[in-house]
Amino acid sequence: MANTETTLKEALTSIEGATGVALVDYTTGMALGTMGGGKSFDLNVAAAGNTDVVRAKMRTMEHLGLKGEIEDILITLSDQYHLIRLLSGRSGNGLFLYLVLDAKRSNLAMARHQLRRIEQDLEV
Repeated sequence: MANTETTLKEALTSIEGATGVALVDYTTGMALGTMGGGKSFDLNVAAAGNTDVVRAKMRTMEHLGLKGEIEDILITLSDQYHLIRLLSGRSGNGLFLYLVLDAKRSNLAMARHQLRRIEQDLEV
């Protein structure tokens, strides 16, 4: 089992094209840990904003009576992919991993696969 820092470091270094990663509590909007990003991309601001995305999708699913669970949410920009992976399991309730990828240097299918694997090793 990996802690938050180890998990974030693994995601940033092992996923091709990753430029930033955060572990976020969507009940509060707070990032529990961040790595990468930079001056031009504030991961704390992105974490708070993507909390609204997760909450909106959950509300919509409730209104529609959908019973499935969200695995991940993908937002594609012209030069980036933003991947939101809700954590499953008892220790991950209310948390998501947020991964920012350079669209030119990443393979989205592989990034999703690797993030799923990394999530399974995370101990919060």
